[in-house]
Amino acid sequence: MTEKELYQQWLEHATEDADLQTELKGIAGDDAAISDRFYRDLEFGTGGLRGVIGAGTYRMNIYTVRRATQGLANYVKSAFEAPSVAISYDSRIKSDEFAKVSAAILAANGIKVYLFEELKPVPELSFTVRYKKTTAGIVITASHNPAKYNGYKVYGADGAQLNPELAAIVLDEIGKTDMFKDVKTCDFDKAVADDKIVMIGDDVENAYLDCVAAQSINSDLIREKGDSLTFVYTPFHGSGNKPVRKILKRMGFDNVVVVKEQELPDGRFPTVKSPNPENKEGFILAIEYAKKCGADLIIGTDPDADRVGIIVKNKDGEYNTYTGNQVGAMLTEYI
Repeated sequence: MTEKELYQQWLEHATEDADLQTELKGIAGDDAAISDRFYRDLEFGTGGLRGVIGAGTYRMNIYTVRRATQGLANYVKSAFEAPSVAISYDSRIKSDEFAKVSAAILAANGIKVYLFEELKPVPELSFTVRYKKTTAGIVITASHNPAKYNGYKVYGADGAQLNPELAAIVLDEIGKTDMFKDVKTCDFDKAVADDKIVMIGDDVENAYLDCVAAQSINSDLIREKGDSLTFVYTPFHGSGNKPVRKILKRMGFDNVVVVKEQELPDGRFPTVKSPNPENKEGFILAIEYAKKCGADLIIGTDPDADRVGIIVKNKDGEYNTYTGNQVGAMLTEYI
């Protein structure tokens, strides 16, 4: 199909999301805007999908998510006798909606689904795939990208992102799928009631945090000195808020000050240009907090909490940033 033909098809069929219809009607007659949304499909690779939220084949929306999920469903059904998939999501715009859409499609394909009741970090999803012994996992996130983006990451039965070979198989299945004709779906609430979609509560997170705590190499020292350190923590409006604070408290770090302006989930990320904990500009508020309370350390996690940044007070009382490479070198030296 040409770009204009695809545009007309979407006007006719993409009617389940009012935001998409508003956007599509708003670009009527604008050839450049139509081309930008329909000149290609979002690419599916080892990192899954990632793109700007909006209408069209080159955008993240319920239809591109449905198509990708049907492709994944086709793969796991062909590769496993009793396929199952775990799903998590972060605080980004429409993340919870995309997660439910994915769950309904998998359930309609006869695949058992485990869906978190609220937003959770990527590492917790990776753990859940192995803990529940599911055959795949999905995370709805665009990591630390700006607010206009969202994404769709797929994990294999080993808890790692799909390797290139498996990603190619899923991509081939996606390519065979017409997003308006070939996607199976069902009523989400009925699938939950019928136990086709199982909502995950605190039990999995508690097991995950047990394993995180077990990685400590000097827990006796933490118990002895932990309450003498003061932390400032910011989740950058993302999914790290609850689990990070839980594990710090469990380990014995009681003096944790949270940046209130960045504490609650908000996919607009209104206090930062980009929610990337590797960029010092995102820590302006956290440094202000640290100076007020004399914090020894500032920690920040990105929206899906698989990336961490630290800022440390030096001997002169100033706060220094460190790259991931530097942090890795320091941790290795300590170990």
